[in-house]
Amino acid sequence: MGRRIKVIFPVPLSEHTRALIESQVPREFIGPGYDVSFVGSRRLMTLANSHYDLFIMDTIVIDAGVRAEQEGFDAVCINTVSDSGLYALRSRLRIPVIGPGQASFHLACMLGHRFSILTMWEPWLPMYRKTLRDYGLEARCASIRHIDTRPDVQELLQGKEEIVFARLEAAARRAMDEDGADVIVLGSTTMHQSHRHLAGRLPVPVINPGLVAYKLCELFLELGLTHSKHAWPDPEILQDENLFGGPR
Repeated sequence: MGRRIKVIFPVPLSEHTRALIESQVPREFIGPGYDVSFVGSRRLMTLANSHYDLFIMDTIVIDAGVRAEQEGFDAVCINTVSDSGLYALRSRLRIPVIGPGQASFHLACMLGHRFSILTMWEPWLPMYRKTLRDYGLEARCASIRHIDTRPDVQELLQGKEEIVFARLEAAARRAMDEDGADVIVLGSTTMHQSHRHLAGRLPVPVINPGLVAYKLCELFLELGLTHSKHAWPDPEILQDENLFGGPR
């Protein structure tokens, strides 16, 4: 039997939205012997534009990921650059748990001296500031640039390409020219449709976080690596039923 990776998207997945989200990991990027399952939220989620929403998103991701080992998954890939629930799931699970924010920011540090995060709108900025602080990478981030456009977690960027792609490219060029960025990181896995456009037009690396996080899951499994239990020790008492409302 192949290795199974659970990819958790913190928004309910309709048939239409599922196809858009799954397209961020094209079949040709899935290694031989890997089975990828995209799992959406069982609860309606907002656009995570407040600390309250970010807390709810933590619980949504933890809820979807907490039984992954029992379900036979070999790794968990969180599908939001907020890395919601990352540390909690590393404490709860022994299989690898990868967050696209942490993976992409550290990869950017390998590809250049300073990176900029390119995102959709201003209310998401506190999310990046928090993760940059947590990972000790504030000094490596040249800027966080946004295009003042409300995100659409159902349609993503579909149908908006002519307007949104140009705005993203302009913001990325300002990040390079004015802020000193030599790597660009897309600020959301829901922005993956813009990656090819930007990577083909910008003279610096452009990181697609959802794909990077997925491929890192494969790398960890192939190298036999997982997170340190000295860093994320197991909980003394499991309280899954108390957290998520009864037996699951």
